[in-house]
Amino acid sequence: MPPFQYTEAQSIDEAVALLSRPGAVAIGGGTDLLPQVKDGVVAADQLIGLAAIPGMAAIAETANGLTVGAAAAIADVAAHPVIRRRYAALAEAAGGLATPQIRNEGTIGGNLNQRPRCWYYRSPLIPCLKKGGDRCYALAGNTRLLCITGGDRCYIVHPSDTAVALSALDARLETAGPNGSRELAMGQFFAGPGLDMLRENVLEPGELITCTLLPNNAPERSVYLKVRERESGDFALVSVAAALSLDGEGAGATIRQARIALGGVSPIPYRATEVEDYLTGRPASDVDPAEAAVLALPNATPLPQNGYKLPMARNTIKRAIAQLLRV
Repeated sequence: MPPFQYTEAQSIDEAVALLSRPGAVAIGGGTDLLPQVKDGVVAADQLIGLAAIPGMAAIAETANGLTVGAAAAIADVAAHPVIRRRYAALAEAAGGLATPQIRNEGTIGGNLNQRPRCWYYRSPLIPCLKKGGDRCYALAGNTRLLCITGGDRCYIVHPSDTAVALSALDARLETAGPNGSRELAMGQFFAGPGLDMLRENVLEPGELITCTLLPNNAPERSVYLKVRERESGDFALVSVAAALSLDGEGAGATIRQARIALGGVSPIPYRATEVEDYLTGRPASDVDPAEAAVLALPNATPLPQNGYKLPMARNTIKRAIAQLLRV
């Protein structure tokens, strides 16, 4: 492990000031960051701990919904009774993430800030585009786990489970930085390689997530389904978070709001807007989950070894819709 200095910030203002220094990086549980530092993929002269900041790990109900502090442990998010009752997709995403040990240590802020799992990015010996190099080595190598849409010279997928669930739940992120605080929708926070090759979000130097805001008007029904090679401890090949609001009961119910987000298919959480448009305003009894699902990913362009992801994603969407409508 390369040498570094560790400092525990005592306030958000102090954290912002410390993170504005060259070589300073925020750390929560460190489950993603420390292996990168150890392998030399990320250079960090100073790690800024956030756990001591008052309220940073709190999960609290407000008049507008629920706030989840960026330092809240993934395990606490998964077990929180309000999240399990009102924001089920997030509880399911957090509860199925990695292993119990990682869920106990890892934080939701860290999960949203995860770096790509691409083998070529993670290798300290390969100077890929994501690390300032001149080519994507994956294109001439193993493409099985890469994206099928949204790639722009770099074909990573975003590894965060909670990001997919939060996208479907219409959550927002509150940040603090040298220029003050701001609030971002999930779709505003993430950045694909076409926007910035070297990073996956729009956080500026010295800026950090302070909390996640879950709204009162999030869809009432939600689910998170994750397809992976192993039952635990693995990242998603494809994941789907589906969230629906219905007007009425039983056979006469109509879908008022639909939000469908996918993981494992794009460099950022992917919104299946074609599926959402199909569902919104439609009587629940008229919904054909298979008909809805086939509309997803119309511009998908699979790479040589990951064509399986398109039918896998559509089938998982079908399962999610059917589960929410109890078809």
